[in-house]
Amino acid sequence: MTAVTDQDRTEQAGDAGSENGERPVEEPVGSDADMGGKDGHTRVESAQSSSARAEAGPGQARDGAGPGRAREEAAHARGEAVETPEGSADADSAGGWDDGLIARRVTAETEQAAAVEVRGPNAPPAAPLAYDAPLHSRLDALRELVGLSRARLDSRTLAEAGQVLDEAAARRRLSGQHTVVAIAGATGSGKSQLFNTLAGVAISETGVRRPTTAAPIACSWSDGSASLIERLGIPPRLRRRPLQSAESEEQLRGLVLIDLPDHDSAAVQHREHVDRILALVDAVIWVVDPEKYADAMLHERYLRPMAGHAEVMFVVLNQIDRLPGEAAEQVLDDLRRLLDEDGIALGEYGEPGATVLALSALTGDGIGELREVLGQFVTERGAPARRIAADVDAAAWRLRPVYATGRRTGLSEEARDDFAARLADAVGATAAGEAAERAWLRNANRACGTPWLRLWRWYQDRREPATGRLPLRAQPDEEATARQRVEQAVRTLADRASAGLPAPWAQAVREAAVRGSQGLPEALDQLTARAGLPPGRPPRPGWWPVAVLAQASMTLLQVAGGLWLVGQIVGVMAPNLGVPVLLMVAGIIGGPLVEWSCRMAARGPARRYGVEAERRLREAASGCGRARVLDPVAAELLRYREVREQYSRVVGV
Repeated sequence: MTAVTDQDRTEQAGDAGSENGERPVEEPVGSDADMGGKDGHTRVESAQSSSARAEAGPGQARDGAGPGRAREEAAHARGEAVETPEGSADADSAGGWDDGLIARRVTAETEQAAAVEVRGPNAPPAAPLAYDAPLHSRLDALRELVGLSRARLDSRTLAEAGQVLDEAAARRRLSGQHTVVAIAGATGSGKSQLFNTLAGVAISETGVRRPTTAAPIACSWSDGSASLIERLGIPPRLRRRPLQSAESEEQLRGLVLIDLPDHDSAAVQHREHVDRILALVDAVIWVVDPEKYADAMLHERYLRPMAGHAEVMFVVLNQIDRLPGEAAEQVLDDLRRLLDEDGIALGEYGEPGATVLALSALTGDGIGELREVLGQFVTERGAPARRIAADVDAAAWRLRPVYATGRRTGLSEEARDDFAARLADAVGATAAGEAAERAWLRNANRACGTPWLRLWRWYQDRREPATGRLPLRAQPDEEATARQRVEQAVRTLADRASAGLPAPWAQAVREAAVRGSQGLPEALDQLTARAGLPPGRPPRPGWWPVAVLAQASMTLLQVAGGLWLVGQIVGVMAPNLGVPVLLMVAGIIGGPLVEWSCRMAARGPARRYGVEAERRLREAASGCGRARVLDPVAAELLRYREVREQYSRVVGV
């Protein structure tokens, strides 16, 4: 197996060679130009450590690195095969590691196959990934959705959607000819062994030590994948090439395989590696074993949340060589049942979904089927787009509570009319109309009423005591009542407008209504003063002069008849009671009759005058309420309608 040692030990080996004035032995850089170090080369770690020990000299023979050992490892560094006699000191050097790691030694052929190769200077760059029209439209809609929602939703709610957009843009700029597949699994599931089997060479460390894989390792079957591997944060020293085989390269061309640490590792850093890379790869192969295939951590933390990524998921039951008879099929059926309970669609009978296989990485049973399925999967070049589409689906599903609702939303005409009516009631539009009507009638009575009756009413008003009247409401009480009515009208409108909306948008609607209600009572008071009763007397109809002349004639008849009778009593005029009495009776009866006729005729104009005054006040109050409250609320509802349309595009409706 290839020695994938810790970085600290590699640096120590390099420093040991530098102290002796010689450069450590270097291998050429891998298939990608950026897989090397700063000088464009990758140091093979086994060669580093071997050359460092060889240069240390015989003075370090007490550490198990004698002259024969130095010659052997120097030969390893040059890529030459050296046979080690069984039972020699080198054969037992595994026990010399003071850090408890297992010594890992491979033959020169294996080391040379695992070493990365230099990419030719004339190699064409990999073409970037291209999304199809539906996915492109969904990403644009998600971007528009996030932009419209930033002022209404908190950043944590939009964080996942923003991350999906960033990852989609980053993946689109990278190679579309490669598919990055991660191998993930629990401790002891055999994922590293499966990784080595697919690569045809021992690249990733395997052993009984747990956890064995400490950092992700990349293996690329073709050139042009350097930028993809850099995106995963895998350093050049952990990038390899598979065993050079024409059949393997043809079958898996474009595959970038990643061996991940154990997802259930006790080391927090290992789990962080797994979570970070699983969010970036195009597909994942979950390796389970007969003992841990039903592990709750695997299903609850990974498989169930990733149920929507079934089309880019492989679930491999490893170590079937340990199961006797038909036990492998029984465990595989139970695994399918658990995956179905997790909501993962299974790709059976031609349906899209996860691929479930059983194999043994140790004996090679089932490896050919996995190679064939994986090769076809990579050849289709559709995994990156399907992964992004699944990420968009997952983000849209988590955003559903803040965008989707099953109820009808918006402001109905009935709610708008009720709000206007409440504002009109708050400013006293009805009372103002009635007051205008009474004012018109009083003016008509003054113009057409008998003078004696008006004089009597004036006298009664002067004599009537104030204690018998109803107390008038004070001005502060009137203002308090009007303000309370306005606030109640705004609250009622906000409740109706926000009914059925998701919580953030309902809150935005209520806040818009509250902001608009500030200063609304004062504005309504000013409008009432301007749009109430016009200054001066109410307008007079054309028949008023005739009525006034008739009433004056009746009064003159009464005065003339009275004077005639007085003259007869004094003896100035000849006695004749018939004519003066007739004149007085005509004036006495005609005056009230003219007044009653005028009152009947004034009801219609007075009513129209009051209705017009009420209408003007209602329109003024409605316009003020619309500008300050209704329009901001309607704007919030329109914004929600826009984001709802964008959300529908995101989910593909």
